Amino acid sequence: MKIISWNVNGIRANIKKGGFDWLLQQNADIFCLQETKAHPDQLEDGVRSPAGYHAFFDHSKGRKGYSGVAVFSKEEPLKVEYSLGVEALDQEGRFLALFFKDFVFINTYFPNGGGGPERLDFKLKFYDAFLKYINTLRKKGHEIIFCGDVNTAHTEIDLARPKENEKNTGFLPVERAWIDEVIGHGYTDIFRHLNPRATSRYTYWDMKTFARERNVGWRIDYFFVTPKILSKVKKADIMDTITGSDHCPILLEIK
Repeated sequence: MKIISWNVNGIRANIKKGGFDWLLQQNADIFCLQETKAHPDQLEDGVRSPAGYHAFFDHSKGRKGYSGVAVFSKEEPLKVEYSLGVEALDQEGRFLALFFKDFVFINTYFPNGGGGPERLDFKLKFYDAFLKYINTLRKKGHEIIFCGDVNTAHTEIDLARPKENEKNTGFLPVERAWIDEVIGHGYTDIFRHLNPRATSRYTYWDMKTFARERNVGWRIDYFFVTPKILSKVKKADIMDTITGSDHCPILLEIK
């Protein structure tokens, strides 16, 4: 099974850059997008319902052209959930959970903590609600794959300039501690698990400062898996040669 996740920073812009065509060419079993910035009705039929895939979307309920996630799956899921179950956190189109026979696949665009203390507080509340959600699934016997833009670099080797960003959102101790907590609950950051000492491997670069050309980046996009899934993982990679967004796609392959 081949899964690709990508923060496209606007699906309509990404389509114009050839990104969606590239995704279809990869023939992934599942591919998912974050920061689509579109309502499904704004998309052409070939994107809203591409041949060979079941497509699911969550979009911002208020602010237009903001946030949004999508999942495209060859296999039809048994059911789909669009909510963490917390109304205040479910308005921005950040969450999709697809239930399959052997696992639950979750695509999430976690909030950015920038823009003042209120947004950092929102991010931390979202983090806590998300962990509660997946732990509830685990208690019911589900294996889990979750992925997306977590908007936090976990350790110093996950960004190019850790010292300069110690007091910036995306690398605050309280944000990084949540990833510690996730790992402590038995979820594995699969890229770091397979590449424990890899440096200069990033998934996001600031376009305004031409950071990608200098590889001054952050690894903030992840796949996390539960133990039974971990034993079946063949490959996890960062597809950092692929352009079309300020993020690059990430890949997970499972036996």
